[in-house]
Amino acid sequence: MSSELEEQAGVGVHDALQRLWTPHRMSYIKGEGKPVGSEPAGCPFCLVVDLSDADGLIVARGESVFAVLNLYPYNPGHLMVLPYRHLPDYTDLTAEETVEFAEFTQKAMRVIRHAAAPHGFNIGMNQGVVAGAGIAAHLHQHVVPRWGGDANFMPVVAQTKVLPQLLGETRQMLADAWEAAE
Repeated sequence: MSSELEEQAGVGVHDALQRLWTPHRMSYIKGEGKPVGSEPAGCPFCLVVDLSDADGLIVARGESVFAVLNLYPYNPGHLMVLPYRHLPDYTDLTAEETVEFAEFTQKAMRVIRHAAAPHGFNIGMNQGVVAGAGIAAHLHQHVVPRWGGDANFMPVVAQTKVLPQLLGETRQMLADAWEAAE
């Protein structure tokens, strides 16, 4: 038996692929810490507003909405716009909340363009669990910057997303740009 096979004994044949291990993702996959039911108690979006901006990854706060980085981003700079009020549906927003929600989305795009120069955006919200909402009880809109070629083999083959910047660094960069933006 070759030394390479001896090293692999009992665990399969060496395939020459490097592996990036991301065990922290398993808590997301299993839904650990995800709120159960529709009440604000335990809702991470309701809890985050009581933290400091840095600890809660909050980029900006408005009168009725705020912008926060996604803990499990699709791309660097992926943030969400949320109302402070715990409500599940876009149609539940007041007229004033709807205006600020839209204005924050527009400003988020301007800020991310200034800070990171993306080629485009995915913007949207998933209404309800069956539509893909991870936390359906608290309305949130995703603002995801996109670059040509940003989708590669890693998410498809390795179920891994490679992000070149820590969330705290991304939050600081966008918070600084938010303050500087008009």
